[in-house]
Amino acid sequence: MLPAPEEYKLAVHALQQGGIVAYPTETFYGLAVDPENKAAVSALCRLKQRDPEKAFSLIVPDVSNLSSYAEEFPEASKLLMEKFWPGPLTLVIQTTGNLLKLVARKDNSLAIRVSSHVVAGTLCRLFGSAITASSANISGEQPLNNAESVRDLWGDKVAYVLDGGITPGNKPSTIIRCDDLKCSVIRQGVLSFEEIREALPDCFSVCNQ
Repeated sequence: MLPAPEEYKLAVHALQQGGIVAYPTETFYGLAVDPENKAAVSALCRLKQRDPEKAFSLIVPDVSNLSSYAEEFPEASKLLMEKFWPGPLTLVIQTTGNLLKLVARKDNSLAIRVSSHVVAGTLCRLFGSAITASSANISGEQPLNNAESVRDLWGDKVAYVLDGGITPGNKPSTIIRCDDLKCSVIRQGVLSFEEIREALPDCFSVCNQ
């Protein structure tokens, strides 16, 4: 089940107006806001009862957009992008300046991925830039894998829900940070430690953070 074109238009309009949009990904349902809209990011923190000091992960439209977020990428990150994007791999990259500072970590890094879910990817492309990829749940509680559960939990606190059916909802995305020849697995998810290890030449070390 895929949303109609008009539904995407309503979702994009909600994002442009600073609203929160729920949408399906290749893992669970996520909550999107414009990461450059301070009021929208604050509203998302309040909704999720989340520490505003914690950074949000992002979904970007495609690999060609990456130059908008960082000037250089470690070789290991490039190899993992080629192997697993679009897909459930979130990479922590170092950005420059104050780009997307509302959702960046204290060390000025961003956690991003290109989603393999057609609805998430379409929403991101139509919006034209990055969207947040926070799971559609109160912080610390079980993520949700269907639109009905999202509506039951949030009601009209979410501006729009893009219904893309039931998502796999097994594990979250795997989060990795690469620096030179070292890759640290911050969170094991859909992609296992072994899959990451096998995707990289032996000159790269892979460890759990």
